[in-house]
Amino acid sequence: MAITAKKETIKDYRTHAKDTGSADVQVALLIKRIEYLTGHFKAHPKDTNSRRGLLMMVGHRAALLKYLARYQPERYQQLIKRLGLRK
Repeated sequence: MAITAKKETIKDYRTHAKDTGSADVQVALLIKRIEYLTGHFKAHPKDTNSRRGLLMMVGHRAALLKYLARYQPERYQQLIKRLGLRK
């Protein structure tokens, strides 16, 4: 993920002007990295080390979404709608 793409993602999903680490931003960044790695595996199907990293990212994303669903359900609903998750 290029730095400019990362900055744009942070700018799109932040909750206030100096927000860089809220759950919303973290989930959005993880989704971008997961999408990139998914494409990577189409070209490199035997890259098992990176696949492990992908699975860890998916688990981390699930934990963050579970946290949001438990403690801030309205933000969770807005985020999954905005990201196009859980149709």
